[in-house]
Amino acid sequence: MNIALLGKGKTGSKVLELISKENVTVFDSQNALTLEKLNGHDVVISFIPGAPFLALIPLLLESKLPVVTGSTGFEWPASLNEDLIRLNKTWIWGHNFSMGINLVKACLETLGKAKSIFPETIFNVHEIHHKKKLDAPSGTAISFKNWLHQDCQITSERKSDVIGIHQLHLKTEFESIKLEHEALDRKVFANGAIYAANAIVKKNDMTPGLINFSDFMAEILKI
Repeated sequence: MNIALLGKGKTGSKVLELISKENVTVFDSQNALTLEKLNGHDVVISFIPGAPFLALIPLLLESKLPVVTGSTGFEWPASLNEDLIRLNKTWIWGHNFSMGINLVKACLETLGKAKSIFPETIFNVHEIHHKKKLDAPSGTAISFKNWLHQDCQITSERKSDVIGIHQLHLKTEFESIKLEHEALDRKVFANGAIYAANAIVKKNDMTPGLINFSDFMAEILKI
């Protein structure tokens, strides 16, 4: 599998550590992406900021290559999903490419049902990231709330070089339940992106369109 890697920042560099450099071409300010340079690649993996990625979408569509992207901070073009279906191509996107977080999703969907037996249940989500992460709350914290299908308070904390910690605190009148997921190495995100890229390239029955990584993993895990 030959990968066109957009950017080699904190997460992109981990892709390089996990994949033989012979199978990866890095595109950045030193090597601008062009349609011609994408020839011979099987898939694109992107972890560049949202604005630069958004500007590259027309070129990526023209290349007709599948894409796996963790780029955030932008809104998808309204017609993108239809364009991908027309081209019979799959793009997988996500705020968090940890495969383990999708096991947490299954737990949250169950814990969110607590109000059916404890009407007074209070849900709180707290997320902690490194000081350079500008957006708050994180996309994953918002996903926690969505997976619970309940109103809940989200709080954020920025300190040192924390890769990512997400905590759920569920409190009833007489009980307290806590669930925490911590990313120990940025390779967790690179590994999930590589896993998704492999699936797109090797599976002939992949559904075309714009697919969220959590939905992709739910299908794999059958949850």
